[in-house]
Amino acid sequence: MRTFGRLALATALLLAAAGGAVLSAADGLRVMPLVRDGRVLVSFELADGFTPEVYEAIHSGLPTTFAYEIELRRSVPFWIDRTLAAATVASSVKFDNLTRRHQLGRTLDGRMEESRVTEDEGEVRPWMTRFERVPLFRTTGLEANVEYYVRVRARTRPRDAWFFWPWDRGAAASASFTFIP
Repeated sequence: MRTFGRLALATALLLAAAGGAVLSAADGLRVMPLVRDGRVLVSFELADGFTPEVYEAIHSGLPTTFAYEIELRRSVPFWIDRTLAAATVASSVKFDNLTRRHQLGRTLDGRMEESRVTEDEGEVRPWMTRFERVPLFRTTGLEANVEYYVRVRARTRPRDAWFFWPWDRGAAASASFTFIP
Protein backbone atom coordinates (compact mmCIF):
# COMPACT_ATOMS: atom_id res chain seq x y z
CA MET A 1 0.00 0.00 0.00
CA ARG A 2 2.87 2.39 0.80
CA THR A 3 4.45 1.73 -2.58
CA PHE A 4 1.20 2.69 -4.34
CA GLY A 5 0.98 5.90 -2.29
CA ARG A 6 4.56 6.86 -3.14
CA LEU A 7 4.00 6.09 -6.81
CA ALA A 8 0.83 8.22 -6.84
CA LEU A 9 2.63 11.09 -5.11
CA ALA A 10 5.59 10.88 -7.52
CA THR A 11 3.22 10.86 -10.50
CA ALA A 12 1.29 13.86 -9.17
CA LEU A 13 4.50 15.82 -8.59
CA LEU A 14 5.77 14.96 -12.08
CA LEU A 15 2.51 16.08 -13.69
CA ALA A 16 2.48 19.29 -11.63
CA ALA A 17 6.05 20.05 -12.68
CA ALA A 18 5.21 19.35 -16.32
CA GLY A 19 2.13 21.57 -16.13
CA GLY A 20 4.21 24.38 -14.69
CA ALA A 21 6.71 24.05 -17.51
CA VAL A 22 3.96 24.27 -20.12
CA LEU A 23 2.43 27.31 -18.43
CA SER A 24 5.75 29.12 -18.24
CA ALA A 25 6.38 28.35 -21.93
CA ALA A 26 3.00 29.88 -22.81
CA ASP A 27 4.02 33.13 -21.09
CA GLY A 28 6.65 33.69 -23.80
CA LEU A 29 4.18 33.57 -26.71
CA ARG A 30 1.97 36.60 -27.34
CA VAL A 31 -0.92 36.59 -29.84
CA MET A 32 -3.03 39.46 -31.15
CA PRO A 33 -5.79 39.00 -33.76
CA LEU A 34 -7.21 41.93 -35.74
CA VAL A 35 -10.16 41.89 -38.15
CA ARG A 36 -9.78 44.21 -41.17
CA ASP A 37 -11.06 44.24 -44.73
CA GLY A 38 -12.65 40.79 -44.62
CA ARG A 39 -9.55 39.10 -43.16
CA VAL A 40 -8.32 38.01 -39.75
CA LEU A 41 -4.81 39.40 -39.38
CA VAL A 42 -2.69 37.67 -36.76
CA SER A 43 0.33 39.15 -35.01
CA PHE A 44 2.39 36.99 -32.68
CA GLU A 45 5.78 36.90 -31.03
CA LEU A 46 7.72 34.11 -29.35
CA ALA A 47 9.71 36.05 -26.75
CA ASP A 48 11.56 33.10 -25.16
CA GLY A 49 12.19 31.09 -28.32
CA PHE A 50 15.72 32.14 -29.08
CA THR A 51 17.54 30.10 -26.45
CA PRO A 52 21.33 29.65 -26.26
CA GLU A 53 20.85 26.12 -27.66
CA VAL A 54 19.01 27.50 -30.70
CA TYR A 55 21.70 30.13 -31.17
CA GLU A 56 24.41 27.44 -31.06
CA ALA A 57 22.51 25.23 -33.51
CA ILE A 58 22.19 28.10 -35.97
CA HIS A 59 25.87 29.05 -35.75
CA SER A 60 26.92 25.45 -36.26
CA GLY A 61 25.31 25.66 -39.72
CA LEU A 62 22.38 23.42 -38.82
CA PRO A 63 19.19 24.52 -40.63
CA THR A 64 16.78 25.70 -37.93
CA THR A 65 13.03 26.21 -38.30
CA PHE A 66 10.40 27.72 -36.04
CA ALA A 67 6.98 26.40 -37.08
CA TYR A 68 3.80 28.06 -35.87
CA GLU A 69 0.47 26.25 -36.12
CA ILE A 70 -2.34 28.79 -36.09
CA GLU A 71 -6.01 27.91 -35.68
CA LEU A 72 -9.14 30.04 -35.87
CA ARG A 73 -11.53 28.50 -33.35
CA ARG A 74 -14.96 29.00 -31.82
CA SER A 75 -15.88 27.97 -28.31
CA VAL A 76 -18.70 25.44 -28.05
CA PRO A 77 -20.35 25.13 -24.62
CA PHE A 78 -20.14 21.66 -23.10
CA TRP A 79 -18.28 20.28 -26.11
CA ILE A 80 -14.93 20.40 -27.88
CA ASP A 81 -14.19 23.78 -29.47
CA ARG A 82 -14.60 23.91 -33.25
CA THR A 83 -11.62 24.61 -35.48
CA LEU A 84 -12.86 26.75 -38.35
CA ALA A 85 -9.55 27.22 -40.20
CA ALA A 86 -5.89 26.39 -39.74
CA ALA A 87 -2.60 27.57 -41.19
CA THR A 88 1.08 26.84 -40.66
CA VAL A 89 3.64 29.61 -40.79
CA ALA A 90 7.34 28.75 -40.59
CA SER A 91 10.50 30.78 -40.50
CA SER A 92 13.86 29.18 -41.13
CA VAL A 93 17.51 30.11 -41.07
CA LYS A 94 20.66 28.47 -42.35
CA PHE A 95 24.02 30.01 -41.48
CA ASP A 96 26.88 29.66 -43.95
CA ASN A 97 30.13 29.55 -41.98
CA LEU A 98 32.27 30.41 -45.03
CA THR A 99 30.44 33.54 -46.18
CA ARG A 100 29.17 34.46 -42.67
CA ARG A 101 25.68 34.99 -44.11
CA HIS A 102 22.28 33.87 -42.92
CA GLN A 103 19.80 32.52 -45.47
CA LEU A 104 16.31 33.36 -44.15
CA GLY A 105 13.02 31.97 -45.42
CA ARG A 106 9.32 32.21 -44.52
CA THR A 107 6.63 29.83 -45.66
CA LEU A 108 2.84 29.83 -45.37
CA ASP A 109 1.26 26.38 -45.58
CA GLY A 110 4.39 25.06 -47.30
CA ARG A 111 4.61 27.83 -49.93
CA MET A 112 7.65 30.11 -49.86
CA GLU A 113 6.39 33.63 -49.13
CA GLU A 114 9.64 35.51 -48.61
CA SER A 115 13.37 34.87 -48.52
CA ARG A 116 16.47 36.95 -48.04
CA VAL A 117 20.16 36.75 -47.25
CA THR A 118 21.72 38.87 -44.52
CA GLU A 119 25.03 39.31 -42.75
CA ASP A 120 23.34 41.15 -39.87
CA GLU A 121 22.81 38.83 -36.90
CA GLY A 122 20.35 41.33 -35.45
CA GLU A 123 17.83 40.47 -38.18
CA VAL A 124 17.75 36.74 -37.39
CA ARG A 125 15.96 36.80 -34.02
CA PRO A 126 12.97 38.96 -35.11
CA TRP A 127 12.76 37.03 -38.39
CA MET A 128 12.35 33.78 -36.48
CA THR A 129 10.13 34.97 -33.62
CA ARG A 130 8.02 37.99 -34.67
CA PHE A 131 5.17 38.17 -37.17
CA GLU A 132 3.08 41.30 -37.78
CA ARG A 133 -0.46 41.30 -39.18
CA VAL A 134 -0.21 38.13 -41.22
CA PRO A 135 -3.48 37.76 -43.25
CA LEU A 136 -4.32 34.14 -42.53
CA PHE A 137 -8.12 33.71 -42.52
CA ARG A 138 -11.13 35.15 -44.34
CA THR A 139 -14.11 36.39 -42.35
CA THR A 140 -16.66 34.84 -44.71
CA GLY A 141 -18.61 32.30 -42.73
CA LEU A 142 -18.06 34.02 -39.36
CA GLU A 143 -21.20 35.00 -37.50
CA ALA A 144 -21.64 38.60 -36.39
CA ASN A 145 -21.26 39.41 -32.67
CA VAL A 146 -19.84 35.99 -31.86
CA GLU A 147 -16.61 35.44 -29.96
CA TYR A 148 -13.81 33.55 -31.71
CA TYR A 149 -10.22 32.95 -30.77
CA VAL A 150 -6.90 32.38 -32.46
CA ARG A 151 -4.59 29.75 -31.00
CA VAL A 152 -0.89 29.63 -31.89
CA ARG A 153 1.46 26.74 -31.11
CA ALA A 154 5.18 27.14 -31.68
CA ARG A 155 7.70 24.35 -32.25
CA THR A 156 11.37 24.34 -33.15
CA ARG A 157 13.26 22.01 -35.44
CA PRO A 158 15.62 20.59 -34.52
CA ARG A 159 14.19 20.10 -31.05
CA ASP A 160 16.35 21.55 -28.33
CA ALA A 161 15.27 19.10 -25.63
CA TRP A 162 17.63 16.28 -24.75
CA PHE A 163 14.88 13.98 -23.50
CA PHE A 164 11.69 12.61 -24.96
CA TRP A 165 8.48 13.93 -23.42
CA PRO A 166 5.45 12.57 -25.25
CA TRP A 167 3.17 15.47 -24.29
CA ASP A 168 5.55 18.19 -25.46
CA ARG A 169 3.65 20.52 -27.76
CA GLY A 170 5.94 23.53 -27.58
CA ALA A 171 4.72 26.93 -26.47
CA ALA A 172 1.06 27.77 -27.02
CA ALA A 173 -1.12 30.83 -26.50
CA SER A 174 -4.45 32.16 -27.65
CA ALA A 175 -6.32 35.45 -27.90
CA SER A 176 -10.03 36.01 -28.44
CA PHE A 177 -11.97 38.59 -30.42
CA THR A 178 -15.61 39.35 -31.18
CA PHE A 179 -16.40 39.47 -34.88
CA ILE A 180 -18.18 42.71 -35.73
CA PRO A 181 -18.65 43.11 -39.50
